[in-house]
Amino acid sequence: MGEKMRAWLALSRLPFHSVGVLPFALGGVLAWQQEGAFRWDVCVWGTLGVVLVMLATYYAGEYWDYEEDALSARWGPSRFAGGSRVLQRGFLPRHAALWASLISLLLALAVGLVLQLGYRTGPWTLPLGALGLLGGFFYSTRPLRWVSTGWGELWIAFCYGWLPVAVGYYLQTGRIAPLVHWLAIPIGLTIFNVILLNEFPDYPADAATGKANLTVRLGRDRASFLYGLISLGSWAAMLLSLSHGVPTRALWFYLPILTLSLILVVLVVRGRWRDSATLEKLCGANLVVNLGTTAAYIFAFVS
Repeated sequence: MGEKMRAWLALSRLPFHSVGVLPFALGGVLAWQQEGAFRWDVCVWGTLGVVLVMLATYYAGEYWDYEEDALSARWGPSRFAGGSRVLQRGFLPRHAALWASLISLLLALAVGLVLQLGYRTGPWTLPLGALGLLGGFFYSTRPLRWVSTGWGELWIAFCYGWLPVAVGYYLQTGRIAPLVHWLAIPIGLTIFNVILLNEFPDYPADAATGKANLTVRLGRDRASFLYGLISLGSWAAMLLSLSHGVPTRALWFYLPILTLSLILVVLVVRGRWRDSATLEKLCGANLVVNLGTTAAYIFAFVS
């Protein structure tokens, strides 16, 4: 039982839930600060819904990306790409991930019904949740499989950028304030870069199996320059948000993140990703940029 539990925890990829839960928390913080509206019970149910949507996404990815993840594990394993490798090692049967994904999807819809009908959070509660499932569950799931259409990275930017911030705010207030959009842009751009750079270690396996994500379509050299352009956009968006209602003290919290992001751009554009050990460190630091951007906003509103 202990081994099975550890296998399920690894398959669930709990550390990566932070990229969805933290922006959702930001939406709740913004609702509290702007309108004095905050209900802990709604927050708990909403967080559960966000986690279930991510579980449906991650489990589906483990099932549908089985072949390329197996190749990636042999050719260049990374903590930030190639899945958990739980299924490939035989710790759990492959079909368990599919069933867990479907159960998580149904539970997420049930949570949406509780919030909309039980807590009367507003008519857009279920549609917003359905958008998250459409982008997340079908990121890897056939027949849509956004990851192979060239649109997958944009879906991730939406589902881990605008959507959780908007939902966190909407569940508390029943509306979406204009400031939500300004907060979501830099968060969405940084998570876009997280996905883009995480595709670098998987590039040989993805190319070999026909997984035509953006990095495979562009090639890693051109994807490196796209990474730099997206980073530049995230910096500009963060600065613009300061003139649309974000406290200026957010800049002080953001400065260390901006410095780290600038260093990453220099290293990525110069091709330091060609060394696998360095690439893994770049992917880890890249995740810090995304989480740090969201945290800078949270600290600015609560301090």
